[in-house]
Amino acid sequence: MLELDLRNNQLSKLPDISHLQNLSGLDLSYNQLRELPDISHLQNLSRLDLSYNQLSKLPDSISLLKNLSGIGLRNNQLSKLPDSISLLKNLSRLDLANNKLSELPDSIGNLQNLLRLDLSSNQLRELPDSIGNLQNLLMVHSTNNQLRKLPNSIGNLQNLLRLDLSSNQLSKLPDSFSRLQNLSELDLSDNPLVNPPIEIAYRGIEAIRQYFRDKAEEGEDRLYEAKLIIIGEGGAGKTTLARKILDANSSMPKAEETTKGIDVLEWHFSMENDQDFRVNIWDFGGQAIYHATHQFFLTKRSLYLLVVDSRKEHPHLDYWLNIVELFSENSPLLIVKNELGDRPVKIDEAQLKGRFENLKESLPTNLGNPQGGSGLELIKKAIIYHISQLSHIGNSLPKTWIKVREKLEEDERNYISLDQYLQICDQNGFKFKQESVTDGRLVLSQYFHDLGSILHFQEDQTSPLYKTVILKPKWGTDAAYKVLDNNQVKQNLGKFTTIELKQIWQDAEYKDMQSELLELMLKFKLCYPLPNAKNTYIAPQLLDANQPEYSWNDSDNLLLNYEYNFMPRGILTRFIVEMHKYIDEPNVWLTGVLLKRDDTWAEVTETYDRREIKIRLSGKNKRDFLAVITHQLDEIHDSFKQLKVKKLIPCNCDVCKDSQNPHFYKFDQLRKFVNNNIPDTRCDESLLIVNVLSLIDDVFGRDNFFRQEQNRENPGIIVYGDVHGDIKMQNPQQGDIHEEIQVVNHQPIIVNPPENPKPLKVKSAWANGSFYLFVFVVVVAGIGFLGKQLDFIVLCVVIIAGVLFVPLIGALQLKQDDRLKDESFLALMKMVIGSLPLIGNPLRGILNPQKEDKN
Repeated sequence: MLELDLRNNQLSKLPDISHLQNLSGLDLSYNQLRELPDISHLQNLSRLDLSYNQLSKLPDSISLLKNLSGIGLRNNQLSKLPDSISLLKNLSRLDLANNKLSELPDSIGNLQNLLRLDLSSNQLRELPDSIGNLQNLLMVHSTNNQLRKLPNSIGNLQNLLRLDLSSNQLSKLPDSFSRLQNLSELDLSDNPLVNPPIEIAYRGIEAIRQYFRDKAEEGEDRLYEAKLIIIGEGGAGKTTLARKILDANSSMPKAEETTKGIDVLEWHFSMENDQDFRVNIWDFGGQAIYHATHQFFLTKRSLYLLVVDSRKEHPHLDYWLNIVELFSENSPLLIVKNELGDRPVKIDEAQLKGRFENLKESLPTNLGNPQGGSGLELIKKAIIYHISQLSHIGNSLPKTWIKVREKLEEDERNYISLDQYLQICDQNGFKFKQESVTDGRLVLSQYFHDLGSILHFQEDQTSPLYKTVILKPKWGTDAAYKVLDNNQVKQNLGKFTTIELKQIWQDAEYKDMQSELLELMLKFKLCYPLPNAKNTYIAPQLLDANQPEYSWNDSDNLLLNYEYNFMPRGILTRFIVEMHKYIDEPNVWLTGVLLKRDDTWAEVTETYDRREIKIRLSGKNKRDFLAVITHQLDEIHDSFKQLKVKKLIPCNCDVCKDSQNPHFYKFDQLRKFVNNNIPDTRCDESLLIVNVLSLIDDVFGRDNFFRQEQNRENPGIIVYGDVHGDIKMQNPQQGDIHEEIQVVNHQPIIVNPPENPKPLKVKSAWANGSFYLFVFVVVVAGIGFLGKQLDFIVLCVVIIAGVLFVPLIGALQLKQDDRLKDESFLALMKMVIGSLPLIGNPLRGILNPQKEDKN
C-alpha cells in the first residue's frame, strides 16, 4: 500500500500501521488526535497531513522521516515548533496555518528546499532573520498575525512569487524589499503602513520598488504637511473659523459669502524643532446638495473639525460624526462649539466619545468675538498637537519627490499639461530610466493625487484628464459646483447640455478646459449622459423630488431590501449614474428610479429617514436583473470601508408570497442557518414554517449562493499590482501538501493545483432512510414472488444476489453525492462482484489479474 487515507474520522489514537513500510502518503486530517505517536519507521513517507486535529506539540522523532516533502499541520494547537524540524532537508511544503505559534525557531532557515510556507492566523510578532536562507521559497502566506517588522534578510528571497502579509501590524518595509525582483503577487492590506506610504503600496509592487530605489539613489527628506478639514451645517461658523485660524482679527464673512462647495486655505506653523509645517485647510460647504460630493475629499490621515453653534439644536451631529468615521478610517476629530453671544452649546461629550473612538475633545469659543478670545488659542493649540501626531507626519520620501512637491506648490497655475509636469520632474533631479517597467514620475503624481494635493487620473490614457495635471483641486471642484448651483440647471431638474456648459464655464480660467471639466464631473459621478439625447447630461442631485406616475404589475414580484445602520448621502445618486443605461426614461427622480432590461422592470427607491433602499422587480428574468442591481449596489457599499448594511430577503410562505409587504429575513442570518445545517425558520407574520434554502433560491438561486459561500471560505488575495503596477484581484488557493511545484528553465510552475471543492449536497437522513427502506421492500417482495416460481437452488442464488444488490445501490448513491472517491468506489464494486455466487470467483480473477500485497 502506497497511500493511506484516514481523514474525516473521529480518531483520537492512531491505529498500528507499523507494518506499512512502503507507505508514501498518510492523510490523518480532520480527526481528534491530541498527540502523534512515533511513526519514524515509515521511512518512505513523503506526504503527511495532520491538519484539523488537536495536536499541541510535535515529537522530535518526526525529524527522522528523511523523505518527507510535504507536511500539513493547519488548524491544530501548536504553540512551538521543535528545532529538530530543520532536519527535514527534503521538505518543500510546510503548512502551519491556524495554530498558536508566537515565534519560529531560527533553525527553520535550514529547510533549504522549502518552496511553500503558510504561517497564516498565528500569533507571530516577527520572522527570524534566518528566513532569508530559504532562497528557493516561491510562496509565503503570513496573513492575520501580529508582525510589526520584517527582517532585512527577506530581500534574499530572490525566487519569491507570492507574499501575503495582510492583517498584520507592519508600519514599514525593509529597504531590501526592492530586491524581490520576481515577486508578482503581494497583499499588504490592513497594515498601518507609513514607509512606504500606503498610497504607494496601493499602487503596486513596481511602485514600491521605485520608491525604495529612489530613496537609495537620491537620499531622503521628510514631509511635514497635512490636511485640516472643517465640516458642519451651513451657517455654523466654518468659514469664520478657517479665517481666524490664519488671522484672529479676521472679520466674519457676510451672508452672501456662504461657502459653495469647498474653499482651500494654506496655514503654516513652526514645530518645536523649528521645522515648518504646512496645513491645507479645507472648508466644506454645509448645504445638503454638497454632501454627496464631499465623500471624494474626506480623506484619511487628516484632522477634522466639526463646528456646531448655539443658535439651534444639533440633529445632524450624529450624521457628521458617522460621515467622518466612515470615510476617514479613524482620523482624529475635534468638536468646536461656536457659542455665539456666549450661549453655551450643550452636547453629551462622554456619550459621544463612547460611540466614536476618533472624537478627541470638544472646545468652546465665540467666533463672534472680534479677536476670537482665549477659546481660539486653545483650539489652535489642539490643532497643532493632534495634526502633528498623524501617522504620516515626518514620512521619509526620496529627496526629488520633496523638490517636485515644492515646485508644484509654488506654481500659480490651476493646471498644467502632463508633458509640463514630466518636465518639472526632470528639472528637479528625477531620473527616468527607459528600461523601467513603471515611470516613477507617474508613480509620484499618483501619490500626490491620493494625498489630495493634486488631481491626476491615470486609469484611461485616452481621456483628456490623463493628459492634464490639476494643481489646484479647488479649481476643479469650483467648476463642478458652478454647474450644480446654476439656476437654469436647477430649473431643468439637473439637465444640461454642452452648449449650456460653454455659458456656465465662460470665464477665462475654464473656457479652454471644458471637455476636461466635464470628464471630471463624470469621474466624480456627478452626472451621466442621456442615451437618446446627444451632448445632454443629468445631474441626479437636482432631479425632481416627486415620483412620476407609471404603471406597475404587482403580481409575481421579486423583492429585496437594504437596511443601513447609518446611511451616507449619495448612494442612490451614484447608483443612478452607474445604471443610467437601464433607466426607463423619464422615470427617474431624486429618491428613486425605474430600470428596464429586455422584458424585466426594476424599481429602486430610497427612504433616507428610514435608512433603507427597496428593490422590486417584475417580468421574465427577474433574478438575473436583480443580480446586476445588487452587484452594483454592493460595489458602492464596498467603497465605504466601514459601512454596515443588511440585505433583507422576503418571506415566501403562503401568506407573504404575493404580498408587497411581506416579512423580511436578514440574509446573513439565513446564511448562518445553512452553514449550521438548520433547514427551516418561522415567518414572524404568519408563524408558518419556511424552508431556508427556498428563501435563498427565490432571490439568488441556491447554486449561485453555494458558489459565493465557497468564495467567502476561500477569499481571494488582493494583489496590489503585477509587474506593470496594475491592480488585480485573484483567487489563488492556499494549496495542499499534494500540490506539485516544478521548476522548468528557472521558472516555477505549479502543477495539478487543487480544484475548487464543490459544495457537498447530501440528502437528508429521512430521504436516505426512505430510499433504502424502499429498496429493501422491493428486494424482499421480489424474492417472495420468485420463491413460488423457482427451484430451491436458483432461489438461494437470487437471495444472495438480492442482498448484494442493496450495498451496490448504496455505493452508487455515495458516489453520486461525492462522498466516495473513485478508488474506493471501484474497490467496493470489485468486492460486490467478487462475492456473487457461482460467477464471483472467475470474475474476481479477471478484475484482479495480479495478486496485491495483503497490506
